[in-house]
Amino acid sequence: MKITMPKNAKMILDTIHKAGFEAYIVGGCVRDALLGREPGDWDITTNALPQDIKKLFRRTIDTGIQHGTVTVMVDKEGYEVTTYRIDGKYEDSRHPSEVTFTKNLTEDMKRRDFTINAMAYNEEEGLIDRFGGIEDLENRVIRCVGDPRERFSEDALRIMRAVRFSAQLDYSIEEKTREAIKELAPTLEKISAERIQVELVKLLTSPHPDRIRDAYEMGVTAVILPELDRCMETEQNNPHHMYSVGEHIIQSLMYVPDDKVLRLTMLFHDLGKPLVETIDEDGISHFYRHAIKGADMARDIFRRLKFDRDTMDLVCKLVLHHDDRFPAEEKYVRRAMNKVGTRELELLLQVRYADTMAQSDYARADNLELIEKTREVYRAVLEKNQCVNIKSLAVNGGDLIALGITPGKKLGSILELMLEDVLENPEHNTKEYLLGRLELFSEKAEQSI
Repeated sequence: MKITMPKNAKMILDTIHKAGFEAYIVGGCVRDALLGREPGDWDITTNALPQDIKKLFRRTIDTGIQHGTVTVMVDKEGYEVTTYRIDGKYEDSRHPSEVTFTKNLTEDMKRRDFTINAMAYNEEEGLIDRFGGIEDLENRVIRCVGDPRERFSEDALRIMRAVRFSAQLDYSIEEKTREAIKELAPTLEKISAERIQVELVKLLTSPHPDRIRDAYEMGVTAVILPELDRCMETEQNNPHHMYSVGEHIIQSLMYVPDDKVLRLTMLFHDLGKPLVETIDEDGISHFYRHAIKGADMARDIFRRLKFDRDTMDLVCKLVLHHDDRFPAEEKYVRRAMNKVGTRELELLLQVRYADTMAQSDYARADNLELIEKTREVYRAVLEKNQCVNIKSLAVNGGDLIALGITPGKKLGSILELMLEDVLENPEHNTKEYLLGRLELFSEKAEQSI
């Protein structure tokens, strides 16, 4: 079995070998190469000590030298080279209190998370697979190396990595590994929000975001996203729906592209429903104003998981407006573009499509037709370059100041009134028309202040 590695990775292995040490590419790059995928990183393991590696290569960075890792820089690319090691006791469910370097590759491989990530390779010896990684690749199984309880006790983040790999590769989680996840899921509380966030996003943007259902069933979301658990337990007794709130959310994830913003929007779009549910005299469930509540909840979750502000703001906007309904006519579409944003409306239509596809077939055809007609009108507005915001008005603040309007609330109010006129009548977006009625706009602005 031959793996073709980049020339720089091969050069590093050859250099270490010539110095009398062992060296292999290891872990995820071996797994991905065997699966015919393009590895993102080519990590190297060796019995050479960090100080040996630093002597062998001109440019190195002490990335994690206390744990035996040195990054070798070649042609502006970094390759992590790590000394075989045995980890000491894990006291924080994430990092060993100490590491001991070893000369034995097998001892080093024992500390790795899953069998499919515990394989090594070099051209001289071929594939080194001492824990059944090839067999588990063939059987499409995620299995811990050795005792899964020990592996998860060492590093609780591995719990999320198991679910994430399952989603990325479409593999099942082996039963003992699954049971250990159920038992140790509460230890995820010790993992930093940033690391939880990274794994959650990787899971959501995988080919199988629906594997978040497994995370729920194994108690993972109870720790990292308890809001989803409440949704899973909330039925929707309404003709528009055939799933619980949570299952509807999971189904909707499958109907948007593997885009971070869209997948996060679908995950959060109905989180507010359990908190606003009412049941009428006929036993029908209603969820009035759930989008408002959901946007607030999403913002809290984003802050809790330390997301960046841009992602938070965009997703929360889409959640807030995901249930907006308006006729597929130009003036209503222009107003929606003004309220939501030009690019955002295209995303919102994708959200509405996914939301509809995850509902019952009651009124589905009509809803899908409205979405498609709205998309056509949206494209027409774009093609006509119609004005949808103050930025695209034919008149700007400078024009008004030049005509004697003092900067301040009145000036802003005049521009808003001009925009309101143009949103209703796009042909009015000319300097001649707008400035010709400046006195009227000015009077209305005075009344509104």
